[in-house]
Amino acid sequence: MNLVDRVRQNFAQSINTQMQAESLLAEPIAHAATLIVQRLLEGSKVLTCGNGASAAEAQRFSSSMLNRFQRERPGLPALALVGDVATITAIASDYDYDEIFAKQIHAMGHPGDVLLAISATGSADNIGAAIAAAHEREMFIVELGSDSGGDMSNHLREHDVALRIPSEHAPTVQELHVFTVNCLCDLIDLQLLGQ
Repeated sequence: MNLVDRVRQNFAQSINTQMQAESLLAEPIAHAATLIVQRLLEGSKVLTCGNGASAAEAQRFSSSMLNRFQRERPGLPALALVGDVATITAIASDYDYDEIFAKQIHAMGHPGDVLLAISATGSADNIGAAIAAAHEREMFIVELGSDSGGDMSNHLREHDVALRIPSEHAPTVQELHVFTVNCLCDLIDLQLLGQ
């Protein structure tokens, strides 16, 4: 296969997954955005976490809330649990890497807050521990994952929202995580600011 054909194959895979995702995820994304807005209006905040590319996406969501997405508005309370290297390495060194998000959630999460847990594979133990800690703190969960849900799906409860990209191909999943976060940010602004 030559390079141009490979690029076309990558486009086709992405487009096919997007087409599947549109019918599967439109309602759950709208539900997640509504949940986040309801919680923000009640004075709660959003905590985000993920590993690798998912950590970057967690930070991008939080920065879009704190600063702005596309429109001017007051900052919204959101905190990425992935950016404090001193805290993360202290927890990993003193306890366990699986606790890097859970300990932060126990310290900063409050009943009614939302955890946006992002994982392309759904199999990270520290994400599962974060979800368990959020439930202990009586928080709501929005899971942004992949087709199978991985181990994260075992941690979700009835009132949690699962946004699962219909693919197991990590680059495609990550690409659609970016799109899904954009949709969430857009719908949050739409609900708060109108057209």
